[in-house]
Amino acid sequence: MSRCLPRSLYGRMVLVMVMGTVVAQTITSTVWYDVRHAQSLEIPARLVATHLADLVRVAEQEPDQVDHLAELLRAPGFEVRVNASATHPDVPLDVDSQAAEDLLRTVLMEKTGKAQTFQLLRLELLDQNDHKAGLPVLLSARPTLGRFLVDLRLPDGRWLLVDAIEAQGWSPRATWELVLDYVVRIYLVRVLLVLLLTLVAVRLLIAPLKRLADAARALGHNLRQPPLPEEGPSEVREASAAFNAMQRQLAAHLSQRTRFLAAVSHDLRSPLTRMRLRTERIDDPSLRGLLQQDLEGMRQMVDATLAYISSGETREPQQLVDLNALLLSIEVDFTDQGHPVAVRGRATGPVRGYARSLRRGLHNLIENAVRYGGGAEVTVNSTAQGWEVSVADRGPGIPEEQLARVTEPFLRLDASRQGEGYGLGLSIADAVAKAHGGRLVLRNREGGGLEAIFAVSGEQTV
Repeated sequence: MSRCLPRSLYGRMVLVMVMGTVVAQTITSTVWYDVRHAQSLEIPARLVATHLADLVRVAEQEPDQVDHLAELLRAPGFEVRVNASATHPDVPLDVDSQAAEDLLRTVLMEKTGKAQTFQLLRLELLDQNDHKAGLPVLLSARPTLGRFLVDLRLPDGRWLLVDAIEAQGWSPRATWELVLDYVVRIYLVRVLLVLLLTLVAVRLLIAPLKRLADAARALGHNLRQPPLPEEGPSEVREASAAFNAMQRQLAAHLSQRTRFLAAVSHDLRSPLTRMRLRTERIDDPSLRGLLQQDLEGMRQMVDATLAYISSGETREPQQLVDLNALLLSIEVDFTDQGHPVAVRGRATGPVRGYARSLRRGLHNLIENAVRYGGGAEVTVNSTAQGWEVSVADRGPGIPEEQLARVTEPFLRLDASRQGEGYGLGLSIADAVAKAHGGRLVLRNREGGGLEAIFAVSGEQTV
């Protein structure tokens, strides 16, 4: 069942509103039966009452002409008989017949000027084949007939029994045109109107939720993003306030952790320095060198760990960064050390970002390419969505099954790209890309080597 429903909340709310409207309209359409029944009898009742009023007026003015007039009026669908006494009804009248009887009484009073004594003995609603009109006929656009059996008291005391059949006034249009007009105006127009109002209302209601979802999605990339505006309905304001509080707590927790690691790193530098100085007193050059190598490794590990922790959070403000100049400076640094690094392409303009973090992330990618591939091919592209920097090498590449995990911190591959370092270079680059609202994509190149694409989308270029 759930597979048939739209995936979005927007689509499901629209579906519920439209289906609810159709079901409600279908149920309330049963009222059409009662309304149609009353309307189908109104015109025939008025016609019969008019004929009866004519007979009453003649009977008042010329009582001896009543029999003759009855003979003249007798025709198919209108039978008249003069009786000495009233006729008793064989069946009690229903509610709808009582309404028709009230209408006959009212019209007779209007036409004759005074109340008349009569009985509606029987009333039937017939179809065009003189069969009793049931639900299918009343819910259709077919015309109907009203059959009235009325016993009317004449001024001279005699009773006039009238058996009359009168047709309902009807449109000359074809039945299918009437049905189509009814369906279009009652169903289609109403459904379209409800659908339009639902689309507007649901969009207004969904907009704050979408804004909340976008903010939650961006929170994983940048904890320092602006807080959500606390506006709209009370539920949305409460959700926005809770989200902003969570964002502040996460930012405070990460800052506290970073400060703690920074303090530990700072405190470790002093004993490491003292230990390094003390190793100078060791007479054995081989032992002294090994100890100093271990101490240097410890220092690098602490610095690398601190760099990774702070890569996803930066306290520097966003600014316009000259991406071309930044890559040129990195290229110069590596070429001065004798490493082949070539930068191709140019960004069309400055980009928004964190200068130091951006330099650190791109530097790590180029350093990895130099370390494992002997050189780096750097390509800069400005795209419609933002910008990207591709760093490619001709090294051994990364096994396909490891590509999805290689950005995990402290992950070191066993074969293709094993070497010095602590497995944080790609992790830091990935964290920096996310902090800029982008992503790091890794893929092996045809002919060998790895390509790392630092892509930033959104309104980043200016």
